[in-house]
Amino acid sequence: MAEARISTYIPPNIDPTKAPIAFGERALPKLNEELRDPELLTRQRALMALCDLVHDPENVYQAVNLGFMESLKNLLYDQDGTIRQKTTEVFYIMASHNVGREGILRKEVIIALSHLLDDRVDICRRNTHQTFQMLSELPAGAATLVDVGLVSQLMSKVDSELEEIQEVILDTLHFCLQADVTQALSAGAVSILKGKLSHPLVGIRRKAACALMEICVPLEGKESVCQANMVPLLVLLLEDGDTEVRANAAGALMYITITTQGKYAALQSGAIPKLLDLVKDTHSKVRLNCLKALTNLSEAPEGRHVLLGGVDVIQGCMEDSSEAVRIAAAIAVRVIQWKP
Repeated sequence: MAEARISTYIPPNIDPTKAPIAFGERALPKLNEELRDPELLTRQRALMALCDLVHDPENVYQAVNLGFMESLKNLLYDQDGTIRQKTTEVFYIMASHNVGREGILRKEVIIALSHLLDDRVDICRRNTHQTFQMLSELPAGAATLVDVGLVSQLMSKVDSELEEIQEVILDTLHFCLQADVTQALSAGAVSILKGKLSHPLVGIRRKAACALMEICVPLEGKESVCQANMVPLLVLLLEDGDTEVRANAAGALMYITITTQGKYAALQSGAIPKLLDLVKDTHSKVRLNCLKALTNLSEAPEGRHVLLGGVDVIQGCMEDSSEAVRIAAAIAVRVIQWKP
């Protein structure tokens, strides 16, 4: 005759590493209580469960309004590495939603997160930097990172961090530099980025060139780049095998050559022949930036003299598939052929 037996195994749909989720509207409030529990295992299991829940933006919205931010901010200072790791992971996942980014900014979490930039656990630092990168994509987020003085700290980490984290930092700096370059220049951004432009990893070269292009937008950035003798290196990068590196290098030269100092630095570095070669590049962004840089260089008598011999190449771009490139080519031809 059959008899009932109770299995000693845990049911397959129960994860012992995660806190059990309460039913309905009680789920998130219960987890928030457990995040403040003095028992380490209870806090760990609550964080594991929360990592799953915050993939849903509705749960993120509720968590922000239920006071989770204060609980999570306190856990960033926890002595346990797993607690800090999972807490930064929660913030990173939250930052992938717009409602999460706004909540992090509104609840002033950035200062607490910056405490972990020197954390001994690699994944804590990576999660922190990924959160900052997500926040920087919002103009308000980039402005906040600048306002709290974080750009100087980020710039100092570009050399010392793991290579995979360096790429994330450079992404963050790209957006922050659109808001303001003063802090970055004061922190030695030009010399730091100069070293990264020759990095063997294409991702780091690409993002360093992108950040440098942003630095070259304001006048003080253009002057700093010229004083650091970086124009020859940018001209050299026009031959890089990566499309984005070439586009960003041409973009940096486009901004630098607005100034007289930049024009002559580029002319002396042999920029014109390389820029002319790239007006036939397969990437429209490269063609566009090169045409604009050539237009700037043609404003110098020496540049116009050289470009008059290559104007046919530029005229060929007036039939380009990109409207922006066609317009830039027409302007370049008009400036090169201008006569007083």
